[in-house]
Amino acid sequence: MIVAIDGPSGSGKSSVAREVARRCGLTYLDTGAMYRSVAFACLERGVDPEDDAATADVARAISIEFLASEGGQRVLADGQDVTAQIRTPEVERAVSPVSANPAVREAMVAEQRRFGASGDVIAEGRDIGTVVFPNADVKVFLSASPEARARRRAVQRGGGDLARGVDAAVDPAAERAVLDDLVRRDAYDSSRAASPLRAADDAHRIDSSELSFEEVVQAVIALSPELGARAEKGQR
Repeated sequence: MIVAIDGPSGSGKSSVAREVARRCGLTYLDTGAMYRSVAFACLERGVDPEDDAATADVARAISIEFLASEGGQRVLADGQDVTAQIRTPEVERAVSPVSANPAVREAMVAEQRRFGASGDVIAEGRDIGTVVFPNADVKVFLSASPEARARRRAVQRGGGDLARGVDAAVDPAAERAVLDDLVRRDAYDSSRAASPLRAADDAHRIDSSELSFEEVVQAVIALSPELGARAEKGQR
């Protein structure tokens, strides 16, 4: 089966998708990490993320792999472990123009569908249910208020993980900068011409602003009898 989770940056898509994958025996496909890998490669090679032609060349040439590890999924770009590097503020700023590039999206969507062809995949991003897997068995649009998302992302950068109940000290100015970045990216992602951020007509909407991580995971699993059966089987 294929499960598609879409939503804005910081809504908890990655954490939720990863946990649902673990409980239900699905392969987790972090599509956002793919675009971030392209953005990182552009920065490393001195390619302007706004240069559509040059960025598209990087996207077509890059090799992206996902490897399971005890600490979670690792991301390799051209054989280099970029798991940490693709989560920096610099990549955060560069990824919007990269992901808005139609030629980059074409290259990444082809790769994502190749991953999905193996079946039993849960993928998260911004156009999974609308473009990549329009016939997904389960579609979710996961959102949260900008303030809630900024807090989560700022804590994450400080070494914590609110999804797991691990807080961390955050400088108010840093949190405000994260909020400004999220608002900017929301506007960019929602208005871009190529695969804009939007909920599929048949997607289930979940607002995680006031929900715990476990409540969101349970809400997703409850959307499908097959997911429920897989989760129950995994607990035995």
